[in-house]
Amino acid sequence: MGLIVQKFGGTSVADAERVMNVARIVTDTYKQGNNVVVVVSAQGDTTDDLIEKAKEINPNASKREMDMLMTAGEQISISLLAMAIQKLGFPVISLLGWQAGFVTSSVYGSARIRRIETERLQNELDQNKIVVVAGFQGLNKYDDMTTLGRGGSDTSAVAIASALHADKCQIFTDVEGVYTADPRKIPNAVKLEEITYDEMLELATLGAQVLNNRSVEMAKKYNVELEVLSSLVRKPGTIVKENVNMEKMLISGVAKDTQVARISLVGLPDEPGIAFQAFSRLAAKNINVDIILQSIGRDGTKDISFTVAKDSGDEAVALMKDFIKSCGGKDVAIDKDVAKVSIVGAGMETHAGVAAKMFEALYGAHINIRMIATSEIKISVLINAEDADAAVAAIHDKFIG
Repeated sequence: MGLIVQKFGGTSVADAERVMNVARIVTDTYKQGNNVVVVVSAQGDTTDDLIEKAKEINPNASKREMDMLMTAGEQISISLLAMAIQKLGFPVISLLGWQAGFVTSSVYGSARIRRIETERLQNELDQNKIVVVAGFQGLNKYDDMTTLGRGGSDTSAVAIASALHADKCQIFTDVEGVYTADPRKIPNAVKLEEITYDEMLELATLGAQVLNNRSVEMAKKYNVELEVLSSLVRKPGTIVKENVNMEKMLISGVAKDTQVARISLVGLPDEPGIAFQAFSRLAAKNINVDIILQSIGRDGTKDISFTVAKDSGDEAVALMKDFIKSCGGKDVAIDKDVAKVSIVGAGMETHAGVAAKMFEALYGAHINIRMIATSEIKISVLINAEDADAAVAAIHDKFIG
């Protein structure tokens, strides 16, 4: 008998028909002799609807009260799924995050999992019950409900798999696995049989939405084998693990991220410590910086451009305007009409000419590159937002066909 953790996203439980479909997937796994823990997200657009309800009452509601509201979505999902499993004649119990032992930090809206107290989970499994757990939530030291932020249900599932030493953690989505590009946009995208943690982490961070980057990071840290597969089609998915077949493709995927903004600091003094002073202010406000480009100093000044998440752009600009005044710089500019397109692949480490091939694809599509960043398994370029889909298609055709 094995222990399988299964996670289902909001689209997988969006209505009664899909809830019953998930119940059949779960019970089929149980009938094969496995213990099963199921992690469920809020149904469909429930979370967005709850946010809109909050805005109608108080657009400036505290993050604590927002978390109290947000956790309601998963409570509905787990109870409905438990009812469906009961209807099929199987023993089941639904648990909220705090009942399942999730202890988190106290950062409302983006809490981190501190630990999982597994006694309740293990006790229910020992009674041969299917355990349905609300993802995305936990309890902090003040006994307040907290949410884990974007993709929190993926992270919840991996955390349970790690804490209970599960044999596998399956992430069910509306696509059949991890593809070389978004199959809804690129018809000839190829489904991967397997991919490394590092490649998946890069793709998730760079805009591929099939898995949350925090969940992949946790899976790598605790060596939890993931499988990404469809809840709508019964087919094998993509395995995410430490090592994969050495005879693999040069690149594993092309991703795009349109939720970025470029900020330019113009006319900074060309002297030591300027970059430190600028980026330390951003770090103090937990604003992550990605691509950075610094010009060659001329006439005692230099320019620095960098990218941040689009929803952090205005705050970053305000901070940089104060900085510009203090250091004697000339101006701060922001451009939100940009996109980041990236290729990821472990095979890039040992193959020359990958960057040239990528740039050739963009040149052939008449797409201008505005910034470039590289690592051992990644090349990212910043381009105009309107060119993002064409760039992905051109690069995918060049490398994968």
